[in-house]
Amino acid sequence: MITQTKLYSWNVNGIRAAEKKDFLNWLAQCGGDIVAVQETKAHPDQLSAGLLNPIGYRADWSSAEKKGYSGVVTYSKVQPVGIKTGFDDERFDKDGRILISDFERFVLFNIYFPNGGRGPEWVKHKLDFYARFLEVVAGYTQQGRSVIITGDVNTAYAEIDLARPKENVKHSGFMPEERIALGEFFTAGLIDTFRTLHPDEVKYTWWDQVTRARERNVGWRLDYFFVTPDLAQHIVAADIHPEVMGSDHCPISLTLDL
Repeated sequence: MITQTKLYSWNVNGIRAAEKKDFLNWLAQCGGDIVAVQETKAHPDQLSAGLLNPIGYRADWSSAEKKGYSGVVTYSKVQPVGIKTGFDDERFDKDGRILISDFERFVLFNIYFPNGGRGPEWVKHKLDFYARFLEVVAGYTQQGRSVIITGDVNTAYAEIDLARPKENVKHSGFMPEERIALGEFFTAGLIDTFRTLHPDEVKYTWWDQVTRARERNVGWRLDYFFVTPDLAQHIVAADIHPEVMGSDHCPISLTLDL
């Protein structure tokens, strides 16, 4: 029997701030079977009962050792059979960026990829993270597992994915070495679900709040759903939801028939 599974992903830029901007109402109404959230900026002991146990969902958390930094949570209507909160790599596992949930039919990676904007050493850290991520994904695919990856990748891949590509070639998020590294995802067989279904559509997932870029739609597509090739024929829909406010990012969604 084929049933549809709907997944959402959203970098909320602080889940406590998002809660004050109606996040829990959105969660209750979005219809997602799984909702991956990045940049929670909180430990569970800092959160309300509503965020810890929203009606209809279980929550799995990965928090950074540093308070108020990074962090991801995956809300799901079905309990995963296994959870991992790292890549087994001390370079990356203290930052609360990684949550790998085994849902039997597929393995879901909810990842808040590093931002390279703080200088060359952070660009290198980001590229090293990308490389280790691909190694970990390969470990699952070599076992024949179906994999879904979502989160804030912090790179726009092609010129269509940001409003001002020429002005940003030297800025982290669109530097040539970052785009090449993201291209390795595709070399490894991962499929960008939104771009596969919407090859020419211009839609963004992040806007700079300082310059009020969202009002002018001067944005970047930094948030993605990737799937392994075996899931390609199961993609029903992939979309971006800029009408949903509450963060400098907007949610993205993926619907699969499984």
